[in-house]
Amino acid sequence: MKSSKKQRNILLQKADFKKRVVKYAKQIDIPLKSISVRPMSRKWASCSTAGNLNFNSELLKMPKKLGDYVIVHELLHFHVSNHGKLWKSLMRAYLGDYEKLEKRLSKY
Repeated sequence: MKSSKKQRNILLQKADFKKRVVKYAKQIDIPLKSISVRPMSRKWASCSTAGNLNFNSELLKMPKKLGDYVIVHELLHFHVSNHGKLWKSLMRAYLGDYEKLEKRLSKY
């Protein structure tokens, strides 16, 4: 019984996370093909030029603001492949002082 409640909770968390991805994708004007939330050993997220996004399931355990940072970070790579001035400017436009979130995320 407890494990089914836990599984249901995880499914709800994944659904909520994916809704946030879709919300930001619309704001940033990114067409998405697929969104996956799964265990990843070395990255918080990855994206492909085909429109596929993968997010580390550990993000579900973190504060939403950190998840949003990773979401926006990854989505912006569809427009800007590097972390140069334009990317930083766009991060600031969508998340304000994103550097603080970046620093918090680095502690995980």
